[in-house]
Amino acid sequence: MHIGMLRAAHEREQLILFVGAGVSQSLGLPPWSELIDHMARELGYKPEEYRRYGSALALAEFFRLQHGNIGPLRSWMDRKWHSPNMSVDRSRVHELIVRANFKIIYTTNYDRWLEYAFEHHQREYVKVVSVADVARIRRDVTQIVKFHGDFENDESIVLDETSYFRRLDFESPLDIKLRADVLGRSVLFIGYSLADINIRYLFYRLSRLWKASVPGVPQPPSYIFLPVRNPVQQAVLAQWGIETISPDTEEDPSTALAAFLEELVGDATAQPQPPSETKRNST
Repeated sequence: MHIGMLRAAHEREQLILFVGAGVSQSLGLPPWSELIDHMARELGYKPEEYRRYGSALALAEFFRLQHGNIGPLRSWMDRKWHSPNMSVDRSRVHELIVRANFKIIYTTNYDRWLEYAFEHHQREYVKVVSVADVARIRRDVTQIVKFHGDFENDESIVLDETSYFRRLDFESPLDIKLRADVLGRSVLFIGYSLADINIRYLFYRLSRLWKASVPGVPQPPSYIFLPVRNPVQQAVLAQWGIETISPDTEEDPSTALAAFLEELVGDATAQPQPPSETKRNST
């Protein structure tokens, strides 16, 4: 039943895709713990000692306070997250995301792998990082909205405690755009860990936003794909209008996600036509 409703929403162009870190990690990106260990070494701490001093957000905040900005950390992440050993060319999940032709894709990932996937498969896109990018949006081209920032803009990165607290205010230009985009649409979340309190807070805020904006009108259902069934999360998320979708059997998360996307997009996976003169818009 979920697949049918999702497919219908997608065909009506009423489905927004939200892409989390799990989608990029399938390409071999380093785990978050490697970033924490790098911060420790840069600050002269032993990694096991540094990790005891606070959460990842607090440790990143301390790093910024010591350095004055996150520029050096962002540069290191950019190099590590885009190693020459990584490639999107053979990623079935990325291929399906591109071929599905979602009109709006939000991502909390800083990396460029979604953009690289669109370029590899010769599909146009518009990257939206700041309010200035909104003027470049075109009706016929996929929007890739970098909700937690982009490696090309240090100021946009949501990494330390202060930047996360600002994000939780839900009052930035991208937050206002999100509110406008989700009203009347369903949202599909893929690649997210429910251990991330920030994404859970996003679910909560989206639910509150709908009830405040359109009181008495049922909220369009939204969905999250989880590679493993979890009845506790299913019940908790249902109260916020989020339906969980999981495979019947346990398998590799990337394989399970690819199978789900294949079922969702169906004929949309056909080979794309060659692009027109300009194949992308990523500036």
